Amino acid sequence: MKKVLIVGQDMFISGVSRAQLGLLHAFDKEKYKVDLFLRNHEGEFLKYIPDDVTLLPEKKAYRCVDMTTVETLKQGRIFQAFGKAYGMVKAKSYAKKHGVQLSAVALDYTHKHQKRFLPMISKEEYDLVISFVAPHYFGAYKCRAKKRLSWIHTDYSLIDIDAKSEEKVWGLYDGIASISDSVGIEFSKKLPTLKDKIVRIDNPISPSLIRRSADEGQSEMAKDGIRIVSCGTLAPGKNFRSIPKMVSILLNEGLDVKWYIIGDGSDRAEIEKRIADEGVTGRVILLGKKENPYPYMKECDLFVHPSLREGKAVSVIEAQILGKPVAITNFPTAHSQLKDGFDGVIVPLDTEGCAKGILELLRDTEKLEALKNNCRNTDYGSEKDMNTIYSFIE
Repeated sequence: MKKVLIVGQDMFISGVSRAQLGLLHAFDKEKYKVDLFLRNHEGEFLKYIPDDVTLLPEKKAYRCVDMTTVETLKQGRIFQAFGKAYGMVKAKSYAKKHGVQLSAVALDYTHKHQKRFLPMISKEEYDLVISFVAPHYFGAYKCRAKKRLSWIHTDYSLIDIDAKSEEKVWGLYDGIASISDSVGIEFSKKLPTLKDKIVRIDNPISPSLIRRSADEGQSEMAKDGIRIVSCGTLAPGKNFRSIPKMVSILLNEGLDVKWYIIGDGSDRAEIEKRIADEGVTGRVILLGKKENPYPYMKECDLFVHPSLREGKAVSVIEAQILGKPVAITNFPTAHSQLKDGFDGVIVPLDTEGCAKGILELLRDTEKLEALKNNCRNTDYGSEKDMNTIYSFIE
């Protein structure tokens, strides 16, 4: 039996965690022994890790990776704290010299300079190590493997990087999984020497698990009117702050609409303020985090993803699996997310244009029904992508 190690961060509710769960469920456990290493054994999705996946013991040093330097010192990890502090000094120097935001390079630099002070993840040699979350230093340096595969979840056209630094760590992998064609293209523009290592592999998703979860849970949504759902982290890039204005526009056009937002994050206070300013209290409902968002997706009339930037949104595919019409904004990688007019629609990125596109779709019952049928009849499963992963092992 071949041995596979998946290296991740945690299991808090997020699109990446749901994709990671999909990967864990998708592996053929009769042929592959799957181990999972998480830096932090935390998160609402921990309990959904399959029983036939071995969760490796947590290591104190890796918990400190995501702590501040002071917190790391308090844990007695003096050398690791030094590495983290040194990495931040180097990151600040690079950011100042090249005129980029510190946040663009801080994570890469602090991971890079901590790695020497971290223990090996496991004593075993694996047939394949999959590093599912960047930066990918630990999957590259802290485990033994015959083959290594890393994952791109980010649209590289929207971020600044230290290309020379990142080229070294990505170059240690035999393959680089791109979740969409456009994500791979933009990555290649920033790191052209790695172009030949890029392989198209969608985020693995288990349709049967999603449908079962949708049937098992219950939603708190109203039974009348038009029910719109969005799901994701409440962060500026997700653009949920535009929703109160869009709801105001839709109400002024005579639509009896309620828009439910699943998720939490730093933008919550701003969204609450805009709900009050637009006078749409009770029409825009912040539901917070949900371990099981699928009953809400299943019952909604339209799923909307109004993001400003995206690698490839897992929540959009999940809604499509549940046979829901989907509207997404025209972010740079939007055309890699769905086939416009077939299993969803792409609407303008600006708030007024997005609201108008949603309005037109909601009034076109024939098109809504066609989108539903096309989603129901499309296979969003992961068999093809898993075969690509298996080919690295075999």
